[in-house]
Amino acid sequence: MTELAPIALFAYRRRDHLKKVLSALGSNLLARDSDLVIFCDGPRGLTDLKDVEAVRQEARRATGFRNIEIREASGNQGLAFSLTAGLDFMLSHWDRVIVVEDDILVSRHFLEYMNHNLCNYENSLQVASIHGAVYPHSSNLPETFFIRGADCWGWATWRRAWALFEPNGAKLLEELQVRGLLDTFNFEGTAPFEEMLIDQIEGRIDSWAIRWYASTLLNEMLTLYPRVPMAVNIGEDGTGTHSSSREKFWPGPHEQPLLSRKVPILESSAGREAFRRYFRSRYRIPTSKLGRLVWRKARRLRQSLRI
Repeated sequence: MTELAPIALFAYRRRDHLKKVLSALGSNLLARDSDLVIFCDGPRGLTDLKDVEAVRQEARRATGFRNIEIREASGNQGLAFSLTAGLDFMLSHWDRVIVVEDDILVSRHFLEYMNHNLCNYENSLQVASIHGAVYPHSSNLPETFFIRGADCWGWATWRRAWALFEPNGAKLLEELQVRGLLDTFNFEGTAPFEEMLIDQIEGRIDSWAIRWYASTLLNEMLTLYPRVPMAVNIGEDGTGTHSSSREKFWPGPHEQPLLSRKVPILESSAGREAFRRYFRSRYRIPTSKLGRLVWRKARRLRQSLRI
């Protein structure tokens, strides 16, 4: 294995979440030999000051890594800018990076899984990233498998892949339309990713992830997923900017090693179908054109009320 990938951890105002995430990361055997850079966003206003400062104090207490650097923004950058600028910084110094946000709880074998597969696929130009989380499923999936595109909950990538990130959402949407990829982008009508991209373009959400997904899909790239979760999202509790307390995922990360051999770089049909089943149960998007139109209008109304 080459030198271990550095870890970029993004935090804002959730001290309790960050404390759990730092503890879980620190429990990894490889943590002591890994560099950690914590990016702390700044407050939006006076009401955020106390929580933001609590997060920064928690970050300063972090131990158990080879080197720790804390980068504190003077003002509020927002998640999308904070993360994309942070990754630009990381990948100007290293050729790979592991990315965790302050609501991603990882397995004690997460760093091992990430570094192992970053080495496995470093020269495979079709591979965009390694992902730690996986959607809930009851399918008999391979130990690791590929899905087209990319994802955002505990992941890793290389400089060569991140260089393909396109920040212009409108450009991405137009290209998806021209190339007839919207149905694929939406997991054959089971997920509202087109609507999410439009929401990003029109300023209703501050998402880097939907643009990362679109960028990799347009470049015909794939992401490696684990059959069992090496990371889980603990922020779907109403505390996050775009989270909902109704979301239910895995109860916790898988706490056993997952060191798989390289697998063929082809999309898993079983994996894609498992994702479609999950999206179908989560979003319940109508299949008819009229039903989808009504569903879209209702979603937009909910989104406007949430802002």
